[in-house]
Amino acid sequence: MTIHQTALSPQDRFGAQVAARLAAGTSELSYPVSERLRAARMQAVARRKGVKVQVASAVSVQGSTAALTFGDDGQSFWNRIASALPIIALACGLVLIHTIENDRRASEVAEVDAALLTDDLPPAAYADPGFIQFLKAGGN
Repeated sequence: MTIHQTALSPQDRFGAQVAARLAAGTSELSYPVSERLRAARMQAVARRKGVKVQVASAVSVQGSTAALTFGDDGQSFWNRIASALPIIALACGLVLIHTIENDRRASEVAEVDAALLTDDLPPAAYADPGFIQFLKAGGN
């Protein structure tokens, strides 16, 4: 261990060991992969230092050349609206399902109420404890 490494924190020493291991295996990697790794390293170092770095979103390879393509920095107004549409559609769907279910329940209750009110038997008879016995006995 050198004097410089003893002054480092345990996290920094671990990071240096990981970086040395990763650097040892880069010779077998293809050019696009090594370029993506280089861009990721630059981004990690910039984050550590607090500097903002623009990172390539993709590497396109044609023949023996490779090009880095950068994404859009900010979302346009239409992109933001398009990203919010699925959430709005989901909320509308849930409200529609809730409304349909409430209507279905209301119509079922109305059918039961109509059957009770149009029956020959008065509604108070259903609450009578002897009514169940009457039904079990098969009385008419």
